Amino acid sequence: MSSSFSSFRTWNVQQLPSTPAAFVRHFIGHFKGWYLAILLLQIAAVVCSILIPWGLGQITRTVSNGLEAERAFEVLRWPLTLFAVLLVCEVLFTRAAAGCHIHVLPLQRRTVTHVVFAYLQQHSHRFISNEFAGALAHRVSEVTLGVNQTLSILLFDLIPLLVTLSLATALLWTASPLLALFMAGWSLVFIAICYLLARRSHPLAQQYSAARSTSTGKVVDAVSNLANIRLFARHAFEHSYLGTFLDKEVTAAYRSLGYMERIRWFQTSCGVVLKLGLLLLALYLWRSHRIDIAAFVMSTSLSLLIISDVGNLSRRFLEFFEATGNIANGVRTLIRPHEVIDQPGAKALQVKRGDIEFRDVGFSYGTGRPIFEQLNIVIPAGQKVGLVGASGSGKSTLLSLLLRLYDVQQGQVLVDGKDVRDVTQHSLHQQIGLIPQEPGLFHRSIRENIHYGRLDASMDEVAEAIHRAGASEFIDSMEHGYESLVGERGVKLSGGQRQRIAIARVLLKNAPILVMDEATSSLDSITERFIQDKLDEIMEDKTVLVVAHRLSTVAHLDRILVFDNGRVVEDGSHEQLLRQGGQYARLWSRQFSDALDEAVL
Repeated sequence: MSSSFSSFRTWNVQQLPSTPAAFVRHFIGHFKGWYLAILLLQIAAVVCSILIPWGLGQITRTVSNGLEAERAFEVLRWPLTLFAVLLVCEVLFTRAAAGCHIHVLPLQRRTVTHVVFAYLQQHSHRFISNEFAGALAHRVSEVTLGVNQTLSILLFDLIPLLVTLSLATALLWTASPLLALFMAGWSLVFIAICYLLARRSHPLAQQYSAARSTSTGKVVDAVSNLANIRLFARHAFEHSYLGTFLDKEVTAAYRSLGYMERIRWFQTSCGVVLKLGLLLLALYLWRSHRIDIAAFVMSTSLSLLIISDVGNLSRRFLEFFEATGNIANGVRTLIRPHEVIDQPGAKALQVKRGDIEFRDVGFSYGTGRPIFEQLNIVIPAGQKVGLVGASGSGKSTLLSLLLRLYDVQQGQVLVDGKDVRDVTQHSLHQQIGLIPQEPGLFHRSIRENIHYGRLDASMDEVAEAIHRAGASEFIDSMEHGYESLVGERGVKLSGGQRQRIAIARVLLKNAPILVMDEATSSLDSITERFIQDKLDEIMEDKTVLVVAHRLSTVAHLDRILVFDNGRVVEDGSHEQLLRQGGQYARLWSRQFSDALDEAVL
């Protein structure tokens, strides 16, 4: 049952069901032996529970037949033994079912989380960009909890209740069909009304939950902006602003909780009807000699037993609807068809040279104007190429197509002559090192973030990468050195420190193709110069693509491509482009003049 992480690496995420019912059935299949055991044990416990009133009736019948006191235990030996066995078996079966559930519950949670997360990982860059990270993480947790809650309610509440009512009706039929019909009629009406009431109360519960979430979100937003509240002297305003949302929460609470209390009144009233109705009916049948005292005791005992089982039926229905609703929300958000997928039979890419070619590429993000039309670029192995141009001209989109964050609609993107759509995404990304403008750092230690470049690297190799990236000095000055936590997205580090961590990570990865997307644009000029020197070292013996706003970043590269509205309008070295006197020369002149003005000031 304890499947390891490796078993999920080959998970066929394309087969994950996209409807809540099929989704739950799918995960039942992972532990069907355990769930079958829980179901059988629960049914066995219910049978014992229902037979206890029958056993009590048999004892009552024996006692009522004029049993002599001195022979009581001798005559009642077997009825009492049976009664005791039923009591003990009910406890054993119930606890055994709970034990199985305790075993399978965390395993099921891990399985659902692992599989849904694996599916989420395969979604496209477009999908991830359009969603909040926190919302996606919440959906994963919501789906996992929903599966566990749905199965728990089915196995421990709804199915046992149906078995209880069916067996109780069958037992009463042996005593009197009239008693059985009363029980069956009451059960059907009660369950149907409870179901309808729970359905009607579900929207109210959702509104109450949404109101709680909103007011909590407002508190979190205010707490994260306490400095602004203080500096603008807006304490009273924030109290009033929060109060409006708390008032809405109170109103939603009254509607939801008040409706649930009316449901409880209904359940209590139905319980009175069942107990009093069965008692009076049984008493009438006993007086008319249509049932004996044993059947009378059994029927009244059964009514008390059933009332305790159905007392919270509406609440369990409500929790069931909430759990299945959570699954539906998560499935609707997460289990969508993947936009960028590996082709059947895709091979692993092995880059031996590092040639890159964009051949007749056509691409657009949607139904609007295409970004590229018939774009052709050839980058020989080992060449260092800068990509410059105005915002929206297509520079970063070109890198995204190379990384296959999106698929081209026309043409091909080739690496060493292989279409990137014909190789696995995993192997493609292994062959490319990326340094973005904002390095993506995990809230983990510095060592773990750098080790991410190559998980099998030794500590000596990590230390060497840190040294080459110029990060040794600031890491050694930190209290915990390599084991210092960098904070969420690296907030404990400065921009330059984060970039050095990113450089060390890429150095450790040592991929044959290097891509940099505005890697130094957010840094000051001194830090940029330092980082630039380190980047020049990384570029050795690699095919390099550099997107830069500052032309000084790409001026020393072998080749510069100038983009304008998705077209390459100029192509050459820094000196060649300056001699042409075109767009690049004008950009260079403007940036040089701005830099000179800043220096004078």
